[in-house]
Amino acid sequence: MKKILYTMAFTLLFGLSACQDTFLDLDPLDQKTDVVYFKTPAHFKEYATGFYGQLIGWQSRYGHIYSHMDAATDLSAYFAQSSDVGTGQIMVGTKDDRWKNSYENIRTVNILLERALEYSGSQSDIAQFVSEAYFFRAYTYFYLLKFFGGVPIVTKVLNTDSPELYGARHSRYEVIDRILSDLDNAIAGLPLEQNISGADKGRVSQWAAKAFKARVLLYEATWRKNNGTKTDYEGSAGPSSDQVNSFLEEAISLSDEVMKKGGYVLWNYNTQLENLSSRYLFNLEDAGSNPAGLTKQTNKEFILYGVYDNVLRPGAINLSWTVWQMYPSRKLIDMFLCTDGLPADKSDKFMGYKNVGDEFKNRDYRLEAYIGSPSPTMNLNGGTSGYGNQKFATYNYGSYRKDKEESANYPVLRLAEVYLIYAEALIERYGQITNAQLNESVNKLRERAGVKGLTTEMAVLHGLDMKEEIRRERAVELFMEGHRFDDLKRWGIAEAALNESRCGMVVGDASYPTVFVDDEGNATSRYAKNTYVWGEEKVETAKGKLSCVVISSKSNHYFSKTHYLWPLPSGQIAKNPSLIQNPGYK
Repeated sequence: MKKILYTMAFTLLFGLSACQDTFLDLDPLDQKTDVVYFKTPAHFKEYATGFYGQLIGWQSRYGHIYSHMDAATDLSAYFAQSSDVGTGQIMVGTKDDRWKNSYENIRTVNILLERALEYSGSQSDIAQFVSEAYFFRAYTYFYLLKFFGGVPIVTKVLNTDSPELYGARHSRYEVIDRILSDLDNAIAGLPLEQNISGADKGRVSQWAAKAFKARVLLYEATWRKNNGTKTDYEGSAGPSSDQVNSFLEEAISLSDEVMKKGGYVLWNYNTQLENLSSRYLFNLEDAGSNPAGLTKQTNKEFILYGVYDNVLRPGAINLSWTVWQMYPSRKLIDMFLCTDGLPADKSDKFMGYKNVGDEFKNRDYRLEAYIGSPSPTMNLNGGTSGYGNQKFATYNYGSYRKDKEESANYPVLRLAEVYLIYAEALIERYGQITNAQLNESVNKLRERAGVKGLTTEMAVLHGLDMKEEIRRERAVELFMEGHRFDDLKRWGIAEAALNESRCGMVVGDASYPTVFVDDEGNATSRYAKNTYVWGEEKVETAKGKLSCVVISSKSNHYFSKTHYLWPLPSGQIAKNPSLIQNPGYK
């Protein structure tokens, strides 16, 4: 039988103080562990350490990490990843590793939970590791829910004779109930972040479980509010009661608790980093990873994260070269606010597009931090959007880090998202948010970004929709962190957003000329129009409808409600005819 090897040395992943590997043969695990394993708390800890490989990160069991970086969303003009969902051309496959690997993860977790019931020692000695198992089972089921909706729930270790192998799907509502129950069990036994030793930093804390539960609650509340049962498979049982408001209220309470008691703080070293904290946060390693000599120990913003190290656990992917090519869309560039806190189309500080680079003036620090500033002498050709990307790219590539050496920690969940959960849940639940609540949440992000805070008075004076401004903040702050597809779907607006053309830089026309210059500053044509297959399109910008280059045309986009969920792999249905396919797929 195939052997699965897990590296269990906790110091390798988290303490980073030694390099001793412990390998455990998990197949047939039940035979081996009955004899020699799960006899001491150290065994449970070592085994639970293996769960951390299930987190999304540079080395992910859920498909390539680039597929989780918002490529091909409305914010991206990069279609080398996720073009199937980005254009609404998802095909039914015979297999899907996201399904297969998720159930392997669940089996691994269920093994520990079953052995914990048989443990003859004190349950309090293994409570943390049992709680970690509950957390990771919830984490994996939430991943499955986002892709497939309702799925079979398995809470025990199956063998080849188990009838559950041929069981029907559970509804999304039953899956959510299981996720929330597992998270409650996790929260009950996990330590506070403040009580986790330095050698164990990176293990899931009680605050991380609460923050993750707030994410789940907001996701499901807004999904139900905006989509109802439209995506449910045929025969799926609906919720026993309307839980939208209670979910939102708990999301508010949990996020507020994490914000106030968790001990996390935004990573803000703007003074030392020329206002580019939002760049260096995402490539933070040792003192050589940024101009200020800061290390990972300064980062108190990440709440749940994949732990990497250049020697002990390198990222080992072609990261910088790839993310440099993941250029953003026209839509994202226009989303960044001006320094007066207003959208570009409402601010007199916005400098327009007549000269390349003007649009970067008087803007949110994150625009330069994530995107970089375009050169006035740049060439616009080859089908690129005209904008770069540097989020996650290493500092001083080639000298500090080379190809596949980049090893920053991966942010699975950070404080910035908790602020956004809090604000969005408030506006969704009550239809309003106070200035005090804004100052406790999104305005902290705006302060780091060099942008004036949002107020209710500003919204009224300038005709701003508060919900849309909070959504804007989420789009900008969490760009490339794997939230955008899910956000568009739970808001019920994915069809409208993803069926638009993905456009790049304004190239102007006779009524609004954009000047490209050569290296000597002389006006010239550096726009190679013939390299753009889809040509130009007039789209809404901060200065009205203007001609922009088209990277992917709306004539090639077919996103519909069907694509809110992925199809179940046909091979799974062939093995288990009790599984009903998601609506719209054959």
